[in-house]
Amino acid sequence: MHELDEQLRELIPRLRRFAVSLTRNSSSADDLVQATLERAIIAWASKRIEGDLRAWLFSILYRQFLDAHRRSRRYARMLEFFTGRDDVQPSVERTVMAQSTLQAFDRLTTEQRALLLWVSVEGLSYKEVAEILAVPIGTVMSRLSRARQALRQLSDGEITGPALRRLK
Repeated sequence: MHELDEQLRELIPRLRRFAVSLTRNSSSADDLVQATLERAIIAWASKRIEGDLRAWLFSILYRQFLDAHRRSRRYARMLEFFTGRDDVQPSVERTVMAQSTLQAFDRLTTEQRALLLWVSVEGLSYKEVAEILAVPIGTVMSRLSRARQALRQLSDGEITGPALRRLK
């Protein structure tokens, strides 16, 4: 159990970073990570996992996020209010570019953000992501390709956001 404890401690920062990217709120992210760890420890006692612990934990975290999202449609409204970003950058140009990229990233779907983070930031393999999502590797590759393309298009301004409503 001590070995599991050490492995979990090493993965907490990665889980938290991923949870923050999904929830866009540090306290919600902390709650999500805590619930993920609780579920993992309970499941560990009854069943020994096969494969990568990191991928298994990301899978638990992502499924818990999706479950909570499905239960509560108000989650989308909360995302707009809780962005919690630190926009301090050394130059104006870098700040504008970073803000543009973050805004484009925020406009991606939850699944696209998750795919990009798992592969690009967390370094998970396509196979590990396929296991998390319970889909074939080819599906992961095509979804990731579409997510990257959407991010590029949003960053370059090729795709515009939803039209503004007129208020009378």
